[in-house]
Amino acid sequence: MSLVIQSVSPHIGAEVIGADLAQPVGDNLFRQLHQAWVDADGLLVIRDQRLTPEQQISFSRQFGELASAGDNPVIQKYTLPGYPEIFRVSNKKQDGEPLGREDAGTYWHSDGTWQTFPSKASLLYGIEIPRVGGNTMFADLYQAWETLTPTMQHMVEGLKAVHAMANAGGTSFEREFTGKGDVVAAKTAIHPLVITHPDSGRKALFVNRGYTARIVGLSRPESDALLGFLFDHSTAPELVYRHTWRSRDLVIWDNRCTAHYAIPDYKAIGDRYLHRTSVKGDRPMQ
Repeated sequence: MSLVIQSVSPHIGAEVIGADLAQPVGDNLFRQLHQAWVDADGLLVIRDQRLTPEQQISFSRQFGELASAGDNPVIQKYTLPGYPEIFRVSNKKQDGEPLGREDAGTYWHSDGTWQTFPSKASLLYGIEIPRVGGNTMFADLYQAWETLTPTMQHMVEGLKAVHAMANAGGTSFEREFTGKGDVVAAKTAIHPLVITHPDSGRKALFVNRGYTARIVGLSRPESDALLGFLFDHSTAPELVYRHTWRSRDLVIWDNRCTAHYAIPDYKAIGDRYLHRTSVKGDRPMQ
């Protein structure tokens, strides 16, 4: 069966039908999928997969080195036993213990921007999906840059910002902070507000409400005002695709040019259980 690749929104995202990632993915197929991902502004939905943990890990590694539980002690308890590369997202419990992190990503963010080399990609595989709800929104940070006025582009290009894990306090991360203040406080990095993506060569606005804490060289009121505008602009409805999950979707997003928000509206409806792998960054943002 040949691949069918089609857009899911006017700007960001494409879905792939006809791929079978349970089979070894050769170089030609991977190049085709990778190019579709780049062309879709860093968001690819691959439908109808039946993946074991080993198969998900094997495919994910084609994008680069994977993060493992030891890379983030705040969330390592949510990894799949025996598979430190797989982080579980779920509201399910077994013997009173959570099988995964229930409220993962319930705020606008890009994964790992508090790292010196931010996460390159995340791959989330839907195993159990509630009948309704549990959607994930994705914002296009290329479009966020391209739809700024030339005056605002001139103002922000060249500025840098501090990204901090601790900035997510007050979100669903807050309870994990208890007793880990030193670890969390150490997780900071400085990145340009505007980056050039290494694969596409396009500029993207590199900010997210979850982890971008302040702009270097501005006073706190100046920084808060400018970041507040950029946060609202980058997640405007016309720049956002809302993904309605189907069981066996594999969704791949690029943390260098997208932000995302997991909507926690499903808990009264049913169970949600997903496996995520994360590809480490291999270079600074520039």
